[in-house]
Amino acid sequence: MKSEKRFEFRVLTEKEGREILAWRYDPPYELYNPQPAELEDDLANLLDPQNNYFSVYDRGELIAFRCFGPDARVAGGNYEAEALDMGGGLRPNLTGQGLGPQVMLAAIDFALERFQPPLFRVTVAYFNLRAQKACLKVGYQRIERFSHPQSGREFVIMTRPAI
Repeated sequence: MKSEKRFEFRVLTEKEGREILAWRYDPPYELYNPQPAELEDDLANLLDPQNNYFSVYDRGELIAFRCFGPDARVAGGNYEAEALDMGGGLRPNLTGQGLGPQVMLAAIDFALERFQPPLFRVTVAYFNLRAQKACLKVGYQRIERFSHPQSGREFVIMTRPAI
């Protein structure tokens, strides 16, 4: 399943990072909202080249961001298998409209060209059935469920072959 070429991936800039950090999600997705006291640290994390954060544009409009690498992992999960960890977010007013799988497929195509991974892996909050459904739709399978050691929040690790 290939994505359409409508999405553009760009190395995330400070301006885009600040815009993304201003996004606010409604309950129960508010866990994705950054904490005001941590905004500058969060911005530095988004801009660190080792974390491979990219902005995603659709027809010139910032609609999402993607992360490629270890920063997409969650403490407590088993990340021993060689895989490219991917994470990201869709602008809040675009969630729940079926756009997620399209952006995921575009991210997979982008990552295949840029990183040549053997396997893709995502970690999704267990309660976030919407994100899990989007992942399943593009070929991911649930591998493991675990709890974050500090918060106790549950997560699911899903993988997908890199083909």
